[in-house]
Amino acid sequence: MDPPAASGPDEHGRHQPSDRMDDAERAEYERLRRALNMRHRRLRLAGASLLLVLAVLLAPITVVATWVNSEVTDVDRYEQTVSPLARDPAVQDLMINRVTDGLVDKIDVRKITDTLADALADRDAPRFLVDAARALDEELKGGLRTVVHYTVDRVVTSDAFAKAWDTIHRGAHTAAMNVLTGEGDGALVVKGDTITLNVGTVIEELQKQVIGVTLVGAEDIPGADKSIVLVRNDHLSEARDAARWLGVVGPWLPLAVVVLAGLGIWAAPSRRVALMAAAIGTGIMMCGLLVALAVMRQIFLDAIPPAAQSQDAAAVLYDTLVRFLRQAILVSLLVALLTVIACYLYGHGRGAAAVRSAAVRSADTAGRALARKGLKPGAFGQWLRTHWSLTTGVVIGAGGLALFLWNYPTPAAVALVLLLVVVVLVTLGILAATDRAEPR
Repeated sequence: MDPPAASGPDEHGRHQPSDRMDDAERAEYERLRRALNMRHRRLRLAGASLLLVLAVLLAPITVVATWVNSEVTDVDRYEQTVSPLARDPAVQDLMINRVTDGLVDKIDVRKITDTLADALADRDAPRFLVDAARALDEELKGGLRTVVHYTVDRVVTSDAFAKAWDTIHRGAHTAAMNVLTGEGDGALVVKGDTITLNVGTVIEELQKQVIGVTLVGAEDIPGADKSIVLVRNDHLSEARDAARWLGVVGPWLPLAVVVLAGLGIWAAPSRRVALMAAAIGTGIMMCGLLVALAVMRQIFLDAIPPAAQSQDAAAVLYDTLVRFLRQAILVSLLVALLTVIACYLYGHGRGAAAVRSAAVRSADTAGRALARKGLKPGAFGQWLRTHWSLTTGVVIGAGGLALFLWNYPTPAAVALVLLLVVVVLVTLGILAATDRAEPR
């Protein structure tokens, strides 16, 4: 009698796969897995690169748009922008000279000398005195210019005028940033392709102080010449239209850039490298924006006829208007630089490792000193030591969030936040080292 058939993988007509793979199968499996991982990595790298490139390209546009939006919507910011114009010596000299010329040109010096000569002739004065009176035109005009210039200078350089300038243009905030919007009736007005400086405040003050001091009547105050043309440029309209567009999208661009950069860093195979790349790209774009501002400044000044207006006043006008934009660019550049440094210190380079080792040794030394003095952080110190990576991330993230929520951060504000972050990290590091130094 034949023995019963042994049960095997083919029992009941079903094939039972083996749990083991031979060398060829395992090699094929590893090859496919590496190919799949490589494809997945390439897709992540491509998506992250696209998002980061968009964020970097939008960074300078965001800075400019945010500046435009703040100038148009924030009355305090607008006042801070135009206020220095009334106190700058170059602008003051331009206003004083133009108003003085307007006043003196309104005085009919020839009529005055003729009246004086006729009066002398009627009183039988010697002929040479009558002729001398008729020849006093230039001397009289020079004397009048001196008196009027002194009076106008006293008005323009007074604290009362500076305060009146601020009050008037704060109330006229509907014309904020007229250089960019071309609307309104504030200090700086765009008419067609010209930028003009409104000196109506000077005229109104002169109507109170000049009349009666000189030979000028109220009707002779140059009311029609209340604005000084600073520059003409055929491309001013295009720049104004672009500024209006930036003002519309300005409030949303910062959030869009942060979201794009965040998604790009999250999707990248190496988040530290992605963050460093984004910071380097942003820094380069900010440097390019600073260069663009310098080039635009030169173009602005070259558009001014040398003999017609004051180059110094036009330079002050440009520098005053863009000083907050330049400040925002410098803040962005500084934050990008600090981000690159932080990413490097968290990397695997020898220099970064040496810095981290030195920091750990210093914290351990300070922690042991505090432990010897009886400081016992207890559970808090143990938690810090266990979750140190999370702690540093939270502290650095809080510093970045503080700068993002800061209305108008300055380089000094960035330095202050950096100092606070470093102090907090050093303090927490020492507390964590104190827990290590406690006897168990």
